[in-house]
Amino acid sequence: MQTKNTITTFQQAKEDGRKLTMLTAYDYSMAKLVDESGVNSILVGDSLGNVMLGYSSTVSVTMTDMIHHGKAVARAVKNALLVIDMPFMSYQASVYDAVKNAGRLVQKTTAHAVKLEGGAEVCPQIKAITEAGIPVMAHLGLTPQSVNALGGYKVQGKTESGAKKIIEDATAVQNAGAFAVVLECIPAKLAKRITETLTIPTIGIGAGRHCDGQVLVYQDMLGMFADFKPKFVKQYANLGDVMQAAFRNFAEEVQTGNFPAKEHEYLIADDVISKLY
Repeated sequence: MQTKNTITTFQQAKEDGRKLTMLTAYDYSMAKLVDESGVNSILVGDSLGNVMLGYSSTVSVTMTDMIHHGKAVARAVKNALLVIDMPFMSYQASVYDAVKNAGRLVQKTTAHAVKLEGGAEVCPQIKAITEAGIPVMAHLGLTPQSVNALGGYKVQGKTESGAKKIIEDATAVQNAGAFAVVLECIPAKLAKRITETLTIPTIGIGAGRHCDGQVLVYQDMLGMFADFKPKFVKQYANLGDVMQAAFRNFAEEVQTGNFPAKEHEYLIADDVISKLY
């Protein structure tokens, strides 16, 4: 019997030195597979803009998108901690907007927590959302919603000033009430320093092995998304090739008449057919 994952079990894992696992999901069938695999957390990421909707960045993703996909995922989740991303401009403009939109996400989807990007500048939002009773996962380093301001998808924290800023931001979001923080595309030694400094769990994606847990986009780790492949991704299977082969086989069998075969057909008595003419 699987253990129900909560923000409390996340914190306990950090204290016990047990690694946490997190994968994305954006629909019911995939969420069910991930949840039943024993992964600790499912993230309905705004990465759905890239891998599901075909956008060039996550900036175009809306609250409606996140609610639509979040509701589908929530119907499948029984044991994983369900976290949903707050999309671009759903929390940046004001504390009021942040609390209202976080509330909408949780109320409409039954998610257990929300995730938002940024450091000290969004700490008032993190504090207000958590005070409203909604757990918040923070996100530092490469923050895709700020890709235009960052000048592209680049490793963050490689300079002294950049590294200090991420450390300061990590402490700030913890103090504001975040229960965990995602560290994306930062040097492994910097992630190690942050993980040792914080009392809340760190979840790495391109941040090395010293984080308290790891997250990947499932299309990346299964070889299903070929538009680009980040350095930090390990492909655990190449389902993209398997799926394409199956699709080609299907098309060929339909064209040659090999599918459907007898075993795929429903029967009717000949005397019934004869009475139709």
